[in-house]
Amino acid sequence: MATLQASNFLVSSSSKQIHAAILVPKLPSIRFSVPKVPSKKLSEELNTRDGFINTIPVEKNAIRTTLLQESSYVPNATIQIHAILEAVVDRVEMHSNIGEQRENWNTLLLNSINMITLTAATMAGVTATGGAGVSLLALRLGSTLLFSAATGMSVLMNKIQPSQLVEEQRNATRLFKQLQNQIQTLLAVGSPSKEDVKDAMEKVLALDKAYPLPLLGEMLEKFPERLEPAVWWPKNQSRKTHQEKHINGKVERNGWTEELEMEMREVVEVIKRKDSEDYERLGNKALKINKFLATSGPLLTGIAALGSAFMGSSNGPWAAIVAAVAGALASAVNTFEHGGQVGMVFEMYRNNAGFFKLVQESIESTLDESDVEKRENGELFEMKVALQLGRSLSQLRDLAKKSTYSRIEGSPIDEFASKLF
Repeated sequence: MATLQASNFLVSSSSKQIHAAILVPKLPSIRFSVPKVPSKKLSEELNTRDGFINTIPVEKNAIRTTLLQESSYVPNATIQIHAILEAVVDRVEMHSNIGEQRENWNTLLLNSINMITLTAATMAGVTATGGAGVSLLALRLGSTLLFSAATGMSVLMNKIQPSQLVEEQRNATRLFKQLQNQIQTLLAVGSPSKEDVKDAMEKVLALDKAYPLPLLGEMLEKFPERLEPAVWWPKNQSRKTHQEKHINGKVERNGWTEELEMEMREVVEVIKRKDSEDYERLGNKALKINKFLATSGPLLTGIAALGSAFMGSSNGPWAAIVAAVAGALASAVNTFEHGGQVGMVFEMYRNNAGFFKLVQESIESTLDESDVEKRENGELFEMKVALQLGRSLSQLRDLAKKSTYSRIEGSPIDEFASKLF
């Protein structure tokens, strides 16, 4: 009986263990979403993905490509103006680099000539103290050769005027940058026309003629008879047509009034009587000073070379003294001329006179156009003139009134048109 109970207990316990092993907790069900197959064809997706066009020639895609090409059509004038812009940017870089090179010429040549001249003058001074034999001959030959070399280098330097060449390249760089900005503004505002292309081309060629790069053949005359204003713009500048506007039922004459025309004429008179005349006077003075210095430098070194050639015991110390003094004076003259950059000052006056001539011609040519619709807008033109002269609109009008009163009273006006320079 005990044995039967024990077996029953084992069976019941084992059945419980088996039941515990079978009752496993249920796991949560997980659903997997399968992506849907795209409905459009693989060829269409290849044709439109990442900008790939015409990967697979499909008839619908061919129509789309034709429309894209028609919408991206670029006018020929825009392509041409972009080509001119690239040439202008290249000109800016060229003139800037050559300007730096010629500025180095001015510094190196001036230092070299002064060192050679002072060395030869020192040798002549040593010779004047006395000496005999080979030492005296060596000093005399050395100083003569050095003075002769300084004379030749001084003649060359005075001929090309490196400081004036540098100023030319500075102005050319500035004006080409100005033209570059004008073309970029034209492209940003609207599509250029054939007239714009022609106008830009003429401006580039006029600048090339006004500021040539080569030294031989086409170099600007450094010592003219008198100052002639620089001209860097084409003679016949194209005018854009501006249509008349209707405001409050009245026809506006493209921003022009009789008062504005009289104001512009008075501004021209002030520029003629004051600014242009003054800069031409100062430019001619600078030209005369530069001519005198350019002649004196080589002349003094030539005298010093002759004096050093005649140094010796038979001539006494006078030849050596002349050589030493002339060499010192030549060094001072060269320093004043090229260190003071007198040629650059003359070129600056020449360009300023050209600037006033440009303002004067632009006003006169605009007023000569009888059809106001073909002129530039009057308000815009007045603002441009005021900015060019460094004045506000009210100051420009006051200047015109002063000019009118001075002409009526017969007294000279005591004010210049420009406040910039």
